[in-house]
Amino acid sequence: MKRYVYINDDESSKELYCDNRISNRKYTVLNFLPKNLWEQFSRFMNQYFLLIACLQLWSLITPVNPASTWGPLIFIFAVSASKEAWDDYNRYLSDKKANEKEVWIVKQGIKKHIQAQDIHVGNIVWLRENDEVPCDLVLIGTSDPQGLCYVETAALDGETDLKTRVIPSACMGIDFELLHKIKGVIECPNPDKDIRRFDANIRLFPPFIDNDVCPLTIKNTILQSCYLRNTEWACGVAVYTGNETKLGMSRGIPEPKLTAMDAMIDKLTGAIFVFQIVVVMVLGIAGNVWKDTEARKQWYVLYPVEGPWYELLVIPLRFELLCSIMIPISIKVSLDLVKSLYAKFIDWDYEMIDQETGIPAHAANTAISEDLGQVEYILTDKTGTLTENRMIFRRCCIGGIFYGNESGDALKDVELVNAVAGSSPDVVWFLTVMAICNTVIPIKSKTGAILYKAQSQDEDALVNAAAQLHMVYVNRNANILEIRFNGSVIQYEVMETLEFTSDRKRMSVVVKDCRNGKIILLSKGADEAILPFSYAGQQTRTFIEAIEQYASLGLRTLCLAWRELKEEEYQEWSLMFKEASSTLVDREWRIAEVCQRLEHDFEVLGVTAIEDRLQDGVPETIETLRKAGINFWMLTGDKQNTAIQIALSCNFISPEPKGQLLLIDGKTEDEVCRSLERVLLTMRITSSEPKDVAFVVDGWALEIALNHYRKAFTELAILSRTAICCRVTPSQKAQLVKLLKSCDYRTLAIGDGGNDVRMIQQADIGVGISGREGLQAARAADYSIGKFRFLKRLILVHGRYSYNRTAFLSQFSFYKSLVICFIQIFFSFISGVSGTSLFNSISLMAYNVFYTSVPVLVSVLDKDLSEGTVMQHPQILFYCQAGRLLNPSTFAGWFGRSLFHFFHNIATSSHMGEFSCFLCHQLDFQRGSFIGDVHNYVPVMQATVLLDNYVSYSCSRDGSSSSFEVLQVYIQTK
Repeated sequence: MKRYVYINDDESSKELYCDNRISNRKYTVLNFLPKNLWEQFSRFMNQYFLLIACLQLWSLITPVNPASTWGPLIFIFAVSASKEAWDDYNRYLSDKKANEKEVWIVKQGIKKHIQAQDIHVGNIVWLRENDEVPCDLVLIGTSDPQGLCYVETAALDGETDLKTRVIPSACMGIDFELLHKIKGVIECPNPDKDIRRFDANIRLFPPFIDNDVCPLTIKNTILQSCYLRNTEWACGVAVYTGNETKLGMSRGIPEPKLTAMDAMIDKLTGAIFVFQIVVVMVLGIAGNVWKDTEARKQWYVLYPVEGPWYELLVIPLRFELLCSIMIPISIKVSLDLVKSLYAKFIDWDYEMIDQETGIPAHAANTAISEDLGQVEYILTDKTGTLTENRMIFRRCCIGGIFYGNESGDALKDVELVNAVAGSSPDVVWFLTVMAICNTVIPIKSKTGAILYKAQSQDEDALVNAAAQLHMVYVNRNANILEIRFNGSVIQYEVMETLEFTSDRKRMSVVVKDCRNGKIILLSKGADEAILPFSYAGQQTRTFIEAIEQYASLGLRTLCLAWRELKEEEYQEWSLMFKEASSTLVDREWRIAEVCQRLEHDFEVLGVTAIEDRLQDGVPETIETLRKAGINFWMLTGDKQNTAIQIALSCNFISPEPKGQLLLIDGKTEDEVCRSLERVLLTMRITSSEPKDVAFVVDGWALEIALNHYRKAFTELAILSRTAICCRVTPSQKAQLVKLLKSCDYRTLAIGDGGNDVRMIQQADIGVGISGREGLQAARAADYSIGKFRFLKRLILVHGRYSYNRTAFLSQFSFYKSLVICFIQIFFSFISGVSGTSLFNSISLMAYNVFYTSVPVLVSVLDKDLSEGTVMQHPQILFYCQAGRLLNPSTFAGWFGRSLFHFFHNIATSSHMGEFSCFLCHQLDFQRGSFIGDVHNYVPVMQATVLLDNYVSYSCSRDGSSSSFEVLQVYIQTK
């Protein structure tokens, strides 16, 4: 579907498209109460408690005051509703502030001051320096003579480097005064959330241009929430407004993640519910039998001779209400509250603040802290996650000559410096490609120094290295680039830019040498995207050897190439490129096809090698987490040899001869099948340590394996504890996470870039690193940290403590409810199985809210072991991973404990004389002293139950300590 935006004419689009009013609110004043109640009662437990509360309104069957259930129920709903209302009110204030911000627009040739919410599609919006962009705009004019402007996109993608945006070629040269009167139409796709793509066309009406179609890309736009920087003014046409902007389309509530502990609690709740139904049925039948036999013999039991039709249901329903406390009404609110505190503990942890950048750890998801303690697989990116993403130019190979091999720094290699001074043709072209085949913007500081604004750390390293070798990228005016080399200034005119894509794996620029008019194609890219396209007869063996040598050192490599174009060839290709750039359907694919027609017959110039250092503490972190039973997979888009060397240096795998790498390769289905079977056979019989044997697979073989041999690859995933996946795409990363989740493993994905977002969101736990590639990963993740090394503390300390505390709290909540319920059931057998409550309503409420709150409050801060002990003995995490603290057997233990303390309670009360007195009078109800005996007995019973609660809490603490002692013995024996 297409959208037609008429420039400077909002009347035709007012009814078709929304205005610029932003609304992130979930509720309105009118629908808040019904909508919120509907959401809360969509949960089974809330429906259950509402049914119990409604049954208690029937005075014939309720054994307690209805307030004992309605009070807590209303309180819980009120707390949840208040939280939702407060969050929604804050969203309303944020929306109101954005909507009422004043902006300048042009309407009927006149500049007007209006509120941002009144902008319509087609309006021309004027921005001044440092203004926030109110909606998605197509640029049509800037204060820069070359039509450039600079924007900060941190709010969109987290990248702090300034981006350049340029007005379309159709708007070049239009006078400032004429921009008020400009008319035309923009043909663009319907709104989407892809912030990196905008395939559209613009056509201006005469007299500005004669209906010529001009293609538009994302570089011709400035999107909502960006800021205009280093530009006096800019103006653009509103194409997407309100919640239809790319940022607005990206907003949304992610799907909630269910932790393993939550799933177990749900199962245990279901088991208790079944047990409750059985108890109710047994007691209901027994009550009706006693009523029809024994009760009618007693003169003081006044049952009618003939009751209503529902008489048989009264006693069972009464017991249902009496036993409803088996499922604690407060468990969900209690767990939500303590989980929020666990998340705050992560935010407040000073030991997880990156001292270099000042970035603290942050928990964006407050509901899954305990899952950190049950992680079994960590899937990690390489660049920027394990490494610093701080690129340093180290070595190069030019024309078959290696530079920097001896010193380790090509920039200080005397032979290379002399070649530059002597203007060696190969070296000059090599440096030229390094300097101008990029999207870098040179900016002069106040001191006169040249600073480079690069969107890629690799490009920044290459441009700075070229500058140190006297090939200095000085300036860019529109399409004219200025290079200063050995004192002389060289100008190139950029004819076309063939941008890098993950499919093509290379970038090219077509430039014209202003000295002689020659048209030249300059390219750089991965070895498989350059070397196969060299001209026939060129010897590339030396370059292949250089790539292998540099990769073995863990360096990142790029191949540089060029070729001269004939005028006729370029003109013919340019028409096809312009046509492909103007299409709205499959534009990216069409452009890639046209680029392929030009990018061939290269003269390969050489290879660059860039170092990306490991972050501090990475090897130690991986080694510690391996001792905790956590397995690692590395997923990277880098080449195989580089990934293997990084894996060796960070203790990911063991070096030879101890370590063994099993390769899965091949270009056809048969080759991949044979390779996969060979690796599977080895993995089935191996008994090596996790890091001593690993499989390595590239993106091509992985795609074949996932599509055609998924069952075999799944078996390999189960058997293998270490894997290195190279040349993988973002979608393949997400597929691998999904594969491990399908094997019932708890997965954690960690990355730092936008290409890791899908993997992070797919995993059970997503961790983003606030790195040099921006904040996209950190914003999409459940947790964000400053460096990889903080993952150790996040899992071992916060994850384990959260798991232990939540396991205790959830089971203790059931335990205290079961104890009081068993007493009620026991009392029913000595009260004619009538469903009468032993305790009054106030006592029951006080028991749950006040009397048993101390263990709950204490458990939030409970540390069974010190942080130092946990970090020194990571094997302690085995208990959490195996779910040893919350499972059917441990729950059965708590169930048995509740039974034991019930009997202990009865025995203690009997020993104190109160209960024996009560038993003596149970068959003689006509004695008035019975009422007094019961009233005297209840406080004693309550005190005994509370004492048992605290004893149970102490026992659970002792159990944790004893389990650690057992583990210590296990570690020592190992």
